[in-house]
Amino acid sequence: MTHLPYILASYGLAGSLAVILSVGAALRLKRDRVKLASLEAARGRSQGGKRA
Repeated sequence: MTHLPYILASYGLAGSLAVILSVGAALRLKRDRVKLASLEAARGRSQGGKRA
């Protein structure tokens, strides 16, 4: 009996987990950049367009 199916399954699971975590991080980064831009814009409006 060969161990190849178990080895391929473990590499497949590890690879898919890495992809899922990477995509999740990229989506969170994009969402947070948009949120930061809106907060900075609101801060600029509340200070009358003057930044410190």
